[in-house]
Amino acid sequence: MSTSETSQFVRLRVEMVLEITDPAALSGTALESIAAEYGEPGGESAEERMHAEAAVREDGAEALASLIDPFDLVSEVPGVELAQASWSSETVDYDPDDPDAWDLDEEDGEEEYEEDGVGSGGGVPHNG
Repeated sequence: MSTSETSQFVRLRVEMVLEITDPAALSGTALESIAAEYGEPGGESAEERMHAEAAVREDGAEALASLIDPFDLVSEVPGVELAQASWSSETVDYDPDDPDAWDLDEEDGEEEYEEDGVGSGGGVPHNG
């Protein structure tokens, strides 16, 4: 099959488990980001801003997701343009000392991606 017959779109799946080592620093940075995004309190989107601030104060996974931007992951890669992105975060039980804690060869969740074209790993989805 020639290049002209294949799709120029590529789905890149990345899954990471991150340890939150300083929840206060994480939520503080997320709150700063929200303040920069929404501007002065009390504007048109005051209710939306209050909801976002409450979410990042009470949930480290939400704070992390609010700071992650898939565009930043690929913006410096020559020859690619981000067409669509969706991501989510969730708190998980994870034991770094358990050799079976994360099997990279597992294919569970594969059907979720194939059916609707978007990963739905739980948590709060964020679209950029």
